[in-house]
Amino acid sequence: MDCIFCKIIKKEIPAAPILENDQLIAVKDINPQAPVHILIIPKKHYATLLDCKDKMLFGEMLSMANEVAKKLGVHEKGFRLAINTNHEGGQTVLHLHIHLLAGRPLSGVLG
Repeated sequence: MDCIFCKIIKKEIPAAPILENDQLIAVKDINPQAPVHILIIPKKHYATLLDCKDKMLFGEMLSMANEVAKKLGVHEKGFRLAINTNHEGGQTVLHLHIHLLAGRPLSGVLG
């Protein structure tokens, strides 16, 4: 498999984890869209949100997002979580992940 996130998880590509546990890793996005842009990535490969039926994993991902927001001090001012799914949904890496964006007022289609 030639998945960049799987390579990060296997430590084949260096990335300094913000947080990590047995199921997930949180790392900085290499192409940030906000001053704080963190990816929360399951260690098990699921290409998209549609491929994952593990409801517990979704809860773990959201819990880690809360931990990351607190660790980085953006929890009080606010942050956005996004899961892009497939090409038209903006997904560029086919490995399920959550984007945590913060550090400036976020505008756009959501609101």
